Amino acid sequence: MSKRIRLGILTPSSNTSLEPLSQAIIAQLPNVSVHFSRFTVLKISLEQDALQQFQNEAILTAAKLLADANVDIIGWSGTSSGWLGFPADKELCEIITAATGIPATTSVLALNKALKLVSATELGLVTPYMDNVQEAIIKTYQTIGVDCSKERHLQLSKNSSFADVEESTLDEMVADLAGRQVQVISTFCTNLRAAQRVEYWEKTHGITVLDTVNTVIWDMLLLCEIDPTAVQGWGRLFQLKG
Repeated sequence: MSKRIRLGILTPSSNTSLEPLSQAIIAQLPNVSVHFSRFTVLKISLEQDALQQFQNEAILTAAKLLADANVDIIGWSGTSSGWLGFPADKELCEIITAATGIPATTSVLALNKALKLVSATELGLVTPYMDNVQEAIIKTYQTIGVDCSKERHLQLSKNSSFADVEESTLDEMVADLAGRQVQVISTFCTNLRAAQRVEYWEKTHGITVLDTVNTVIWDMLLLCEIDPTAVQGWGRLFQLKG
């Protein structure tokens, strides 16, 4: 009998999308379970109180609760390093592992790993965020030579509202970017109900779509030495073996 693998996922407190999506993704893997721990995130903006939500201390407290469950890996299912800078996620993973002894990854670090694997230098961004947050993400991706100038965003800041964005809205945003011949598209927010549409978008537009709920689970599976190709119906990402 195969060893049971427990995935521990750090979740923004106001997020209602990533948990059901994550459960659905790993439902095909009989020896894998997924477990969640929340910390306070109410809005996404560049204001000081919003930035302070992502201080390592609060996230580490949530990570330690996952460690109580003897999870095999801890993943931050969030996109905050898009505007805070990628070193923020690298530092967070190091702090989590130092405190718990458990390896860690994040949605964004996993996305960047996937971009390297498909040799992408251009990423079309679909987000619910405000102008200045979107601009910050674009600048962050410039630091690793990835062009995100083809983008769409919805001017929202209340995190709980992101889950209310309709599939039809996301369909239109993805179709627009696909029509602009972008190399790869990312639905870059873990509170968008987007992961379940990835395979449809890829088949419709012939383009790889990297959703940030998907990316962290894909990387967690890889780091736990579980073949991600067993996950069917959630997009091309799971056919990649890092």
